[in-house]
This record gives sequence, C-alpha cells and structure tokens, in this order.
Amino acid sequence: MQWSDQAIIIGTRKHGETSLIVELMTRAHGRHLGLVRGGRSRRVQPLLQPGNRVEATWRARLDEHLGTYALEPVSLHAATLMQSGCALAGIQLLGSHLRLLPERDPHGALYEAACIVADHLTEPSLAGPLMVRFELRLLDELGFGLNLSRCAGSGATDDLAYVSPKSGQAVNRETGAPWAAKLLPLPAFLTARQGRHCAPSDLEDAFRLTGFFLDRDIWAARGIAPPESRESFLRAALRAMREPA
Repeated sequence: MQWSDQAIIIGTRKHGETSLIVELMTRAHGRHLGLVRGGRSRRVQPLLQPGNRVEATWRARLDEHLGTYALEPVSLHAATLMQSGCALAGIQLLGSHLRLLPERDPHGALYEAACIVADHLTEPSLAGPLMVRFELRLLDELGFGLNLSRCAGSGATDDLAYVSPKSGQAVNRETGAPWAAKLLPLPAFLTARQGRHCAPSDLEDAFRLTGFFLDRDIWAARGIAPPESRESFLRAALRAMREPA
C-alpha cells in the first residue's frame, strides 16, 4: 500500500530509541499516523514540528498497519510559531480540534481551513476570528453545524444578533429581544459576507458561542475536557489585540 498527499504536522510521539510516530492532517486521507525512522535525530527533528507543511508518502504492507512516512518539506512555519505565545497555543489547539475527527476519515475542507489558520497564527487580529470560523466548520463536519444564515423565528436574514442554545439557529434582534438573557450573543463578524472588524469583545462572544456547542455536543458527550490550549490561545489573542498599535 502506498499514497502521497499534502499534509500539515499536528503532533509527534516517541517510538523506540530513535524514531517518532508522526500525526498528520492530510488533504485527502484525513488525520493519519505513520512512523518516521530516525525521526529523533538532530537533522530530522526541525522538519517534524507541529505547524510545518510537508509532502508525505505513506507505505505499509496492509492498509490497517501503522506504516512509515517519507516526508519532504513544503513550508516550515514551526520556528516562527514558537516565538509567539498566541501562535504556539494556536497550533496546539488546532491539533486538539483535529483529533476529534476519526482517524483516516477524509475532511478536505478542514485541511484547507487548518492551513489557513496556521498561516496566520502570528497575526492575532486574524488568528482569533479564523480559529472561531474553524470551530464552526468543525462543528459542521462532525454533524452539529449551526444555522447562522436566517432567524429561526421570523426567517429574517438581517440584524441577526443571537443564537438559540437549544437549536443552534440564529435569531434576529427584534425577535430575540424578549429572551435576550437566555440567548447567546452572535458577533456581527460571523455573519458578514465580507471582512468585518472583530473587536476583542466580539472575539470573546464568538469563543463563548462555539465553546458552548463544542462542550455540549462533543467534549461533554465524549467525556473529555476542553483543551487547555483553547483558553491560552484566547487570552494571548485578546492581549495582543488590545495592545496599542
């Protein structure tokens, strides 16, 4: 068995004295593990850092085997990511999110989204909103997508200001006013068709929104805790966004 694919490295763990098991998110083969022989050597280790983009060739005798990887560098971002607390927490968070996917289950759209987020993790004003959009896409891919396109009560598509915690559907300001205290705020940048400024308070509301549904439908349902890197990433992004230009 053999295939080649584009991939982003999301994690590694030691195997034996000299090798590493490398965890990739690939374009066409989903989240996939493989062995890199000699991966703990000083020469190879810089390539095998989370956030790096590679061209991967996987080989195994049978499809169900772990198999081995031959990896060629495409874009090496890891060194830059390690210089930023926001970026480092962000790449850790991406890995945690992608591990919610079944292994070897293709999710091409999430691969593309993960690459976009990784490319902007050193830009907090972009990284925060992009991560929230990634979480919305993740919810959708796992079967718990939110409907933010129109009001659940009136069908209106304008002035959407809330999300129902029960249905995951948007509610416009007028319709939701009597129940505002029980609804989740919907930041305007999540429904804008074109780029829209995201204030720190909007980012906090957006993370509260996606976090509610991630916890209810995925983390709690699987008996796992939210990743610590999520709170670390949000704090770092907010701190950077609030700093004077």
